Amino acid sequence: MGGLEDEEPASKRMKVSSEKLKGLSNGLSVVEPLGGSSRDLMARPLQSEGDSGDVIGSKGVIKRVEFVRIIANALYSLGYKKTGAYLEEESGIPLHSPAVNVLMQQIHDGKWDESVETLHTIGLSDENIVKAASVLVLEQKFFELVERDKVTEALRTLRTEIAPHQINEKRIRELSSWLVSPSMRAQANSSCQRSAKAKSRTQLLEELQKLLPASLMIPEKRLEHLVERALLLQRDACTFHNSLNKEMSLYTDHDCGKNQIPSRTLQVLQDHSDEVWFLQFSHNGKYLASSSSDRSAIIWEVDLDGRISLKHRLLGHEQPVSLVSWSSDDSQLLTCGVEEAVRRWDVTSGECLHVYEKAGLGLVSCGWFPDGKHILAGVNDKSICMWELDGNELEGWKGQRTLKISDLEITNDGKKIISICRDTAILLLDRELNVDKLIEEDQIITSFQLSKDNKFLLVNLLNQEIHLWNLEGEAEIVTTYTGHKRTRFVIRSCFGGLDQAFIASGSEDSLVYIWHRGTGEVIEALAGHSGSVNCVSWNPTNPHMLASASDDHTIRIWGLRELDDVVKFKNTEQHSSSNGNGVHYTNGGTS
Repeated sequence: MGGLEDEEPASKRMKVSSEKLKGLSNGLSVVEPLGGSSRDLMARPLQSEGDSGDVIGSKGVIKRVEFVRIIANALYSLGYKKTGAYLEEESGIPLHSPAVNVLMQQIHDGKWDESVETLHTIGLSDENIVKAASVLVLEQKFFELVERDKVTEALRTLRTEIAPHQINEKRIRELSSWLVSPSMRAQANSSCQRSAKAKSRTQLLEELQKLLPASLMIPEKRLEHLVERALLLQRDACTFHNSLNKEMSLYTDHDCGKNQIPSRTLQVLQDHSDEVWFLQFSHNGKYLASSSSDRSAIIWEVDLDGRISLKHRLLGHEQPVSLVSWSSDDSQLLTCGVEEAVRRWDVTSGECLHVYEKAGLGLVSCGWFPDGKHILAGVNDKSICMWELDGNELEGWKGQRTLKISDLEITNDGKKIISICRDTAILLLDRELNVDKLIEEDQIITSFQLSKDNKFLLVNLLNQEIHLWNLEGEAEIVTTYTGHKRTRFVIRSCFGGLDQAFIASGSEDSLVYIWHRGTGEVIEALAGHSGSVNCVSWNPTNPHMLASASDDHTIRIWGLRELDDVVKFKNTEQHSSSNGNGVHYTNGGTS
């Protein structure tokens, strides 16, 4: 059977000119003049490919033939067709074998039967690949016949050429529907369905490229893939990588310095009159909320230049404020008094919108559901309650669900509630399946934080260790962080930095510790506070901004060292208390 014919009939002996083949794009070009039909072509190795000892590079692992072919492939992909052809000619290493060149030209010209025949001559030992590639070619033939309303020929192709390859019955029915449905045939002529022959034939070549062995047809943009992968591996291996600039240079190996880690006090906030217990940046990074044993909470605003100023002082609690929690849109804030009540505040006005209480009981923790319409609170009878915003209590989970001092998290999909249910165990409650799952530790748990992607849990322990748990599948500890001090107080840690690649924690020795998340290596211990550091929070949209809360009544905002500081770091006191070191002390008064 003959292939679909275009304007000119197929010649019995194909001659492929350089100029004609230069028209193929996307690295699928061939430029070597060829002669002979596909019947005459025997599968044979590419020129110079047999010399396996011909390698380049200091490690002796790069084969010269493969290297040159990949460069030629990249040149054609970039549109440098003449340069690609010159490289093939000068090196004596063709991008494709003669048989593959013929196959590509046959597909380009719509000579489908010859293309199927050539597939059996290009050296494919796997019959399944030959069959799959043949079906792709024959389907292209089928669709182009349908497109030209040659229904009888398309049906014959389907019955006598495609069906015998025994592809799945569902696919056969799908193809048959193109013949019996006028609307689907109309789609064949639309822009979204193989409408342009040149375009669809190029797509067919790309599909074949993915299917055939890479040694026959080099994958599209292979050089770009190798370079990108090398760059990403360098970035992932960089201990201090924390830059928002995604560009990486090819001229030098990637290696960030410590100057990418926030380690210099930029601002000291002094508006709390007692110990600062908790703080948390909003999701959009524009606000910071803090709570204190002075029975107040403060909403701080982060200016465009990174300077932080007091926006609202939130008063009304009768007990120290232990926790704050931002709504998903950052328009509202929850504050929790110690075994007292949870209050909901409007961030713009600073107005208290509602007070949530349980008669005869106290609330110990709080959190938002992702929909922003419901809240959760841990109760000092060890239960968990759920409210609508107007205070209507919807449901509760009784039993050993939470402790008097407890964190509370809800996953991004709202399906799981996470709380400390006993001294050495964390409860993962699946609301939909009503199934409990426990994460058990050998030591007393003091606090935890859920990662942004909900796949990891950071657990702080009484024995001065922080464990990183992988929650996917069977939960397991993947990294342990040590070095900080914790003997008496609840100390909180957090994920942070670009892609949450770092772990930060407070400490009772007045330092802020920063570890590399993957290796567990301590990379910074920041001095500046004069009391125990209770909590830290990393700005989720600015990897160069970190906040810490301390018993010294202050909040410190940490940023990058200036270039001069990096050069002089070993010979200067980084955190001098004088105003001459660039540290800005803020006391915003009341609001």
